[in-house]
Amino acid sequence: MSTNGVYDPSVLVQETFYFDVAKLQEAEILYQEHLETLRRSGTGDVPNKLQKKASPTPKSSIAIEIANIRSKIKDFNLRVDGIELPQSSLALDKDSSTILETLNKISVEYGELKRIVTKQADDIQKILKRLDTLEIKESKNLLSRSTNKTENIVKNGTTEDDDDIDLFGSDEETEEERKVKEERLKAYENKKAKKAQVIAKSSVVLDVKPWSDETDLNEMETQVREIKSTGLKWGASKQVPLAYGIKKLQIIAIVEDDNCSIDWLQEQIENIEDLVQSVDIAAFNKL
Repeated sequence: MSTNGVYDPSVLVQETFYFDVAKLQEAEILYQEHLETLRRSGTGDVPNKLQKKASPTPKSSIAIEIANIRSKIKDFNLRVDGIELPQSSLALDKDSSTILETLNKISVEYGELKRIVTKQADDIQKILKRLDTLEIKESKNLLSRSTNKTENIVKNGTTEDDDDIDLFGSDEETEEERKVKEERLKAYENKKAKKAQVIAKSSVVLDVKPWSDETDLNEMETQVREIKSTGLKWGASKQVPLAYGIKKLQIIAIVEDDNCSIDWLQEQIENIEDLVQSVDIAAFNKL
């Protein structure tokens, strides 16, 4: 298309073929100048004369290029109208089918996941209802027990713990009562003295970590076991892999709570600075 006698190339912006815009504009300008020259000379019907003269004269390279461009535009329009689909459309159809298959799979998986979540929610609701029922039954049982106990107290007029208490008795003790009390106290003290005293003990599993993989763990264990104290007894030990080829020493220590402190024991092990990096408590049990 031409505007004011000059060809406007913007109409071909959406086309996919290549052409020389500068040559096309130059050809159009020459063509319009030639028409204007013919008009000024007064030769009459300019287009008819050009058509008559065009047949015997050979076409220039610019005119041939313009004709080729117009032919390519026509062929492209025919392909777009559905006569021949480009390969990109076929590729798009394949991609679309793949996307649809993926969406179908996602839809099926979503439905299955939704079903599982719904079932789990129903199970949780059943468990909560069951817990509520058990709590109600337990509260009823507690209430029934307290009610029965209160009724027994009201019927008997006193509790079992109050049988030995005389609220209205005299505060003065007789000589016989004093003797009986002293005898009971002596018997209790003798029984307590004969009874073996229970010593509170604790079992501690210690993780003794070396500085590197080159540290001699056997030497480190030997120096750890050389730590002596009242109420301290060493147990079994083993070497446990730590990381990057480094192993740690895991050893059991049995201590008497009143005679040996675990904090003191950790400090004594950490004093072996050449071999020990740190000491941690892996497990602690009361015996």
